[in-house]
Amino acid sequence: AGAAARAIKIGMISPSTGPIAAFGEADQWVLGEIKKVLAKGITVAGETHPVEILYRDSQSNPNRASEVAAQLINRDKIDLMVASSTGDTVIPVADQCELAGTPCITADDPWEDFFFGRKGNPQKGFDWTYHFFWGFGMVADLFADMWLSLNPPSNKKVGLMLTNDQDGIAASNPEHGIASHFKKKGLTVVDLGLYPPLSDDFSSQIRQLKENNCEIACGIFNPPQFATFWTQCAQQGYRPKIMTPPKALLFPTAVEALGDRGAGTSTEVWWSHHHPFKSGLTGQTALQFCDAYEAATKKQWTQPIGFKHANLEIAIDSLKRAKKLDAASIRDAIKATDYQSLVGPITWKGGPTNPVPNVCITPLVGGQWKKGKKFKYDLNIVFNGSAPNIPLDSPFEAIKYS
Repeated sequence: AGAAARAIKIGMISPSTGPIAAFGEADQWVLGEIKKVLAKGITVAGETHPVEILYRDSQSNPNRASEVAAQLINRDKIDLMVASSTGDTVIPVADQCELAGTPCITADDPWEDFFFGRKGNPQKGFDWTYHFFWGFGMVADLFADMWLSLNPPSNKKVGLMLTNDQDGIAASNPEHGIASHFKKKGLTVVDLGLYPPLSDDFSSQIRQLKENNCEIACGIFNPPQFATFWTQCAQQGYRPKIMTPPKALLFPTAVEALGDRGAGTSTEVWWSHHHPFKSGLTGQTALQFCDAYEAATKKQWTQPIGFKHANLEIAIDSLKRAKKLDAASIRDAIKATDYQSLVGPITWKGGPTNPVPNVCITPLVGGQWKKGKKFKYDLNIVFNGSAPNIPLDSPFEAIKYS
């Protein structure tokens, strides 16, 4: 009669090594914060259970992500999976969970990639896998509107280059990708096609950007590849007014690696210390959470920390609402989510934030790296047309070259 309730196991998969390790840089700190809240366990269907979070490194490799997901499901017998950080993690993990009937919550991959990249049917959706993030259409419209806000204006010619990987292929989709959105906004797109993800020579792309007089450049890069590309732009005399590489400049470390040539580059902002949201689990505001991270690590806040925390928050909230501790009950609780998280409201109940089943969109604003005060460079919010509740820091400006 005195036997302790069994432990609830949450699997967590994220890249902490490899080319996209910057996405997982703060994972252990976020896990530590969550574990403090879970110290006394959680109550599910009237019974208190200890919670174990089994963390696995995807090594930035989709095959590895799939392999560790299968191990967590089959060997470790997890109750619930969370995963994040680009399609290279989210898609293989979600596919394993869908196959095995394991409830799964993912984030930080454009929703069209999660949904259409897995051949989702908008009439039917998926049974076990749920996702929250923004989409390619949202980011394309945001970039276009931000670029068009430049004063004095550019010539509206955009050079577009995408990686030949999960993210780039999804972004290049003629129906769901980004170029069609740019064109609808009146921009001229010079499509440079797909390039190999680990390229170290961008001479042919830079030549085309110069020949076409593209005053705006946009491309998907991993941070190391962007550093190579941007250095070669300087060497070969390509100086666009606007450089916006989604994914490449999300992190302070990536900008610091560029030195002063990183100042003026722009990026999407999915979450920041100025976002007007607070955690339903801890009550912390975005600013308090970022301040705690900086105080503990002596490092600058980064965008993924909010989503990593929210991913675990939503998992815990779903478990607390489950009628029983079994897969179907946990899945039903996820489906019924209506939760205020650190990254904003999350629901899959059907409504304006659910473009297709299993997907909840989160707000997106435009950011630009500028010389900082506390840190070397600060990510300023410079365009909020799509989410006016998120405050602006400064105006959007053309890159200044020395």
